[in-house]
Amino acid sequence: MTSNYTFIYDGECPFCNHFAELLELKSKINNIEILDGRKNLTLIKSLFNKGYDLDKGAILLKDKDIFHGAEAINTICKKINNPSSSLLFLLSRVFNSNKRTKVLFPILVGARRFALISKGIPTSLVEK
Repeated sequence: MTSNYTFIYDGECPFCNHFAELLELKSKINNIEILDGRKNLTLIKSLFNKGYDLDKGAILLKDKDIFHGAEAINTICKKINNPSSSLLFLLSRVFNSNKRTKVLFPILVGARRFALISKGIPTSLVEK
């Protein structure tokens, strides 16, 4: 049985955007859909109501399972094998460790917030 993945990211975040682009073009993961959360607000609101806030990290849907934040990044990076991008290769090796991902992920969230605030873009997609 093949799993279907949907990776949801913040399209206004330059780091998230680049990672999502690399996933889509260079990861060689089959059956993956990449969605910009800012263009899919109905889905984002539905996930938010279930406790998954895109402001706190990317969201990965795998069939009926939902992974959020560090767990989403760790799960998708474990699926990347022999990517055709040296940056994606490095990221997949760094973030395929649960421990490294949990330590480094808050830095990524902070960098995202800094980038959005410096561009004058709201960090949250849903009214809290």
